[in-house]
Amino acid sequence: MTGTTDRLPGRPALSDPSDWLEAGFPELDAIPATHGIHVEERLVDDTFELQAELPGIDAEEIEITVAEGCLTVRAERSGETTDQGAAIFHYGHFTPLPPGARSDEATAECEHGVLTVTMPVREAATGIRSIPVRRPLSVDAP
Repeated sequence: MTGTTDRLPGRPALSDPSDWLEAGFPELDAIPATHGIHVEERLVDDTFELQAELPGIDAEEIEITVAEGCLTVRAERSGETTDQGAAIFHYGHFTPLPPGARSDEATAECEHGVLTVTMPVREAATGIRSIPVRRPLSVDAP
């Protein structure tokens, strides 16, 4: 090998970033995978609702936390046992909550692989105030 990279005819000298994604990142293979969760969020009639698809996950395997205005959903399930041991799948998602969300009044239920988290949202004091802009005082020359 000469140290140069063979290119397909008509392809640019630098590869397309989508090619990088298709090739994957072998360095990350050693890190336990965290799979994304399909999530839908909506704010309807002063209620925040999050629905997450978690097929094959029991309610006892789901952890929901709220910290600093961010809702986090985590789940873990074991797969088939192979020669290398049991396969463990980690799932995770986090989302910022709308201002005024009352996490202390939140409810969650999981039915048929769909997790639903709801919480009331009250009008929140934004803590925003307007500051008028003045022109600087001009010093008139005598």
